[in-house]
Amino acid sequence: MPDQTFAGTAVPAALSAEDTKLVTLARSSRARVGALEGAAVRDQDGRTYAAATVTLPHLALTALQLAVASAAAAGATKLEAAAVVTEAEQLDGAGHAAVRDLAPDAPIHVAGPDGALRGTVIA
Repeated sequence: MPDQTFAGTAVPAALSAEDTKLVTLARSSRARVGALEGAAVRDQDGRTYAAATVTLPHLALTALQLAVASAAAAGATKLEAAAVVTEAEQLDGAGHAAVRDLAPDAPIHVAGPDGALRGTVIA
C-alpha cells in the first residue's frame, strides 16, 4: 500500500477527549525512547495500546504496526481510532495497512512532535 498523504486533509476543530488521549500516549511513547514515531490505538472495549518505532538488526516495526500488534495480541478484534506522532510528511503505508486490518474506517490522527494535529486519514 502506498504512503498516505495527510497534508490538506480536513483537520477536526477539536479531537474528542479519547482521541486527544491517543495523541498524548503516542507523544509520550515517542519521547520516552527517542523514537522516530510514537503511536497509540484504542480497541472496541476502550483499551489503549501505545508503542514507539522499533529498529533492530533483525526486526523493524513502525510505531503504528507495533501498537496494532499489541492490541491484537491482547485480543482486540476491532479498533475505534489510532494516532501517530511523527515528523514525516506522510503516513507510512505499513502502519496504515496494519490499522486497516482491524478497522476499515477508523480515523488515524496524525500529529507533529508538538502534538499539533496535522490531519486525519479516514480511508
